[in-house]
Amino acid sequence: MGRLTDLLQLARERGQELGLPYAGALTPREAFEVWQLAPGARLVDVRTRAEWDWVGRIPGAIEIEWLGYPDSRPNSHFLAQLRQQADREALLLFICRSGARSHHAAALATQAMDRECYNVLEGFEGDVDASGQRGRVGGWRHAGLPWQS
Repeated sequence: MGRLTDLLQLARERGQELGLPYAGALTPREAFEVWQLAPGARLVDVRTRAEWDWVGRIPGAIEIEWLGYPDSRPNSHFLAQLRQQADREALLLFICRSGARSHHAAALATQAMDRECYNVLEGFEGDVDASGQRGRVGGWRHAGLPWQS
């Protein structure tokens, strides 16, 4: 459990430096390693159905929309769906396209559910590059982590 402890400590320190309202923040590679090492940990993908279908999915992740597509309305059932799909004691890792929606989801879950929650920095697609495209600078997919189209 040494490696898991070290990763979570790093994430917590990063969270404190950034003033995050949840346990901490992980890079995609760190998040994947924590997901593999922490018993019962769950990766929660909060992108839209369109993003899962058109951009790609992470095998084994819980999929719960933070915002609906195409109207971008907040999912009023988000917490109920999360409670239904994740064990009460599970460590939760939140991911979206770039890390913004997942930041809000981690904050809400921490406040409403008193859970240990982490945000995956860079998200699934990473930041935009000089051409305005995602998927080439950072992110889960760019790191070569498991995903499927």
